[in-house]
Amino acid sequence: MASVVASAAPRASSSGGPGAELRGFKEVQRLAYDCAEAVAAQLKPGVTEREAARMQREWLRRRGVRDWFHLPFAWFGDRTAFTGFRIPLQFFPTDRALEPGMPFILDLAPVHRGFTADVGYSGCLGPSPLHDKLVTDLREHRELILREVRERRSLREVYEDVDRLMVRQGYANRHRAYPFGVIAHKVDRVRERRWAPTVFGFGAQALKGLLSDAVHGHREGWSPLWSPYRFSDHPPQPGLWAVEPHLGFRGTGAKFEELLVVTDSKDPQESAFWLDDDLPHVRRWAA
Repeated sequence: MASVVASAAPRASSSGGPGAELRGFKEVQRLAYDCAEAVAAQLKPGVTEREAARMQREWLRRRGVRDWFHLPFAWFGDRTAFTGFRIPLQFFPTDRALEPGMPFILDLAPVHRGFTADVGYSGCLGPSPLHDKLVTDLREHRELILREVRERRSLREVYEDVDRLMVRQGYANRHRAYPFGVIAHKVDRVRERRWAPTVFGFGAQALKGLLSDAVHGHREGWSPLWSPYRFSDHPPQPGLWAVEPHLGFRGTGAKFEELLVVTDSKDPQESAFWLDDDLPHVRRWAA
């Protein structure tokens, strides 16, 4: 797996180097969000999670995607808050059918031209003041995460502060239901292969790279998983992180997921930044 160079000023490059790398990640992230918005616009009562996941796969395959960090997920109703989730198999799409007023989450992680994205899109089939409030309150989490990463706080500390903010807002932490309780994970380039198998829903090449990062990081005292546990008690490693704070309230869940760039710059503004501010949830907040 090729590594991303997170230099002191990655946004300043116009050709080659870190700037070109970041443009590749930005393009695939936008492709993923375009897919989520296109599929969300087609959802209607009676569509199942499995059908919504298939719609995402087919939309992306028509645009050249052949590999994945993970295959698309779809969660409807109280499954958006991971109600009753105990084992990893419960994350996979089911025959739960969408109904009027139901919240939904589309989660997809395509690999395109060797670049990876992992995005989460929250919506609702019809008006829902509760869902609107959850999505609005996620804005504060995006701001908190960026601010504290720039302060070089440890991943574990930032996680705990996100937890405390959720409690103040009156919500439950639902990303804690993910394997290892992660709020984020590191992403990197993935070598393109003619054959791109998946293992338990994850792309074999991307999974191999994440495991390699875990072994390498363990030797150096860092982890590619951003969790509430001791192995995340270190500042964020330079590179790209797919970050997904996930709020839950009485059977309704909402989240965003997008790429955060961390560099080794001494300039706070360049030490960390969201890869793209023109994303659906950011536009919602601006509106």
